[in-house]
Amino acid sequence: MVALEIVLGFGVLLVAGVALFYIVSIINGLITLKNSIEKAWSNIDVLLKQRNDEIPNVVETVKGYAKHEKEVFENVTKMRAQMMSAGTVGEKAKASEALSGTLKTLFAVAENYPSLRANENFLQLQGRISELEGQIANRRELYNDSVYLYNTRIQVVPDMVFANAMGMREKEYFKVEEAEKKVPKVQF
Repeated sequence: MVALEIVLGFGVLLVAGVALFYIVSIINGLITLKNSIEKAWSNIDVLLKQRNDEIPNVVETVKGYAKHEKEVFENVTKMRAQMMSAGTVGEKAKASEALSGTLKTLFAVAENYPSLRANENFLQLQGRISELEGQIANRRELYNDSVYLYNTRIQVVPDMVFANAMGMREKEYFKVEEAEKKVPKVQF
């Protein structure tokens, strides 16, 4: 009788231990995914800032060659200001895409100035911004993958129970608006 109670006690403790381990692993997994999203967003934010820091240099370099392209410079400056003032992921995504489009227009304008295209400083700045654009696209993909995994986990049972208890809500994807997917129209 005592041996049966001891075996039964160990059995209950074992089941409770396994259940506790399972619950802790779910919670840790959710927290890891949440932190992964925050890290991915932070990496994007750093690249967006670096790109914003380079833009005035490009504008000033092109200004010296293309003084009559005032509207292009104003648009780049306006889009850069929108990017810097954006708060949410959606706002930053929209502003980033608009800024990328305006930069394409600026680089297209630069094509009309052979001496500018040959300017080493301009070429370095253009290369740096193109490199940053590529890195932003890569990081955006990583961010969206992390958001996908996180959003999926908080919607499936039993993770959903713990996610709701922890106040976890769906995260927003870094997506491009349909209007921003259009190729910018450049007229000279």
